Amino acid sequence: MEEIGNRREKTVGENDYADEEQRAEIDMWRYFFGFSEMAALKCAIELGIAEAMEAHGRAGISLSELATALNCSSSYLYRIIRFLAHLKFLKEKCSDATNGAKLYTLTPLGRLLMKQGERGMAALVLLETSPVMLAPWQALSGRVRNNDRPAFEAAHGEDIWDFAAENQNHSKLINEAMACDARMVVPAIVNGCADVFDGVDSVVDVGGGDGTTLGMLVKAFPWIKGINFDLPHVVSVAPERNSVEHIGGDMFKAVPQANAAFLMWVLHDWCDEECIEILKKCREAIPKVKGKVIIVDAVIEEADDEQDKEQDDDNYKLKGAKLMLDMVMMAHTNRGKERTQEEWQYVLDKAGFSRPRTKSSALPSVYQIPSCYHALIQFELQSKQNLLEFVMAKIRLPKDRSSVVNLTASHFSLAPSA
Repeated sequence: MEEIGNRREKTVGENDYADEEQRAEIDMWRYFFGFSEMAALKCAIELGIAEAMEAHGRAGISLSELATALNCSSSYLYRIIRFLAHLKFLKEKCSDATNGAKLYTLTPLGRLLMKQGERGMAALVLLETSPVMLAPWQALSGRVRNNDRPAFEAAHGEDIWDFAAENQNHSKLINEAMACDARMVVPAIVNGCADVFDGVDSVVDVGGGDGTTLGMLVKAFPWIKGINFDLPHVVSVAPERNSVEHIGGDMFKAVPQANAAFLMWVLHDWCDEECIEILKKCREAIPKVKGKVIIVDAVIEEADDEQDKEQDDDNYKLKGAKLMLDMVMMAHTNRGKERTQEEWQYVLDKAGFSRPRTKSSALPSVYQIPSCYHALIQFELQSKQNLLEFVMAKIRLPKDRSSVVNLTASHFSLAPSA
């Protein structure tokens, strides 16, 4: 009997191993053909699939109607549509009773492929799928193996900022993508962290691009005067916005003075030493009493992946998105990276900030608005209220909005060290 039991145990173990091997092979196929998902999204955006479907109405559109609207081959279009439906960008409805044709509708995820509108993310897709941004990935191994030239520089002969300054079309792609990003995340900041801007009469948005972020902030908080600060070639083409002044310059040399300095998705582009220099310039730009530096960036949690996946699949996906973003930083910047809480603390300490002993302080403070990689959040949740609750859940905050800012400040707020 013991021998039979051992044999059964061995058989079960072998079967488990075989199943694991089979799953590994399937996963591997998915990984090395993963680029096809990105390519299909770019194709859908360039064809205008989402716009055509939205214009037709939400009752659904047939393949032939969509092909006619887009003036393209129905046989090739069907293969794209089928793939997008598999990826949950589209939903297949019951056949049309009139002619038996299948009907397709956009899902909330599919509407993110729109080129226009507050929720459209097409600009981000078009930037990251552009030949300029794809080329550096081919040089990633050289960067890792030999600590060689940065991948972007190896591909294009200069860093991304110099390249953008010399190539207006690529600079436009970057600005449009950052504006798209701002339209997604700023409402969550306004709704969830409004108290951070109480008593702030002026804000300088460091690396503010075309001013979309600041335009939304001053609209939400009309008492604020906005200063959009970026490289000269960026602000020279920025549109005029109410209560926003565009100033060109170099944040490593000086930052325009304001009550608060705001940095959203800026510091992850730079190494620790460069971040420290930027923060020191921001500190010089704000008042010594009640000045603020407001940072919106990702924080990577050093938690066990398997435990995360078992306990909270959304958190597992969110961490994966942040780690992907870290790979993007390695490919597209010289020494940029995403940071853990400890790494953020190191940068802030070296820049002259340390955790306050009390919540109230007359000294300048740094508020880090808890931020997730919001593209993933938007994939998972649709309403702004749910978006805020999702952010709060990830940092273990209660759902009472009135307490968000105070709890955030007590956890992340920092004051200059002596």
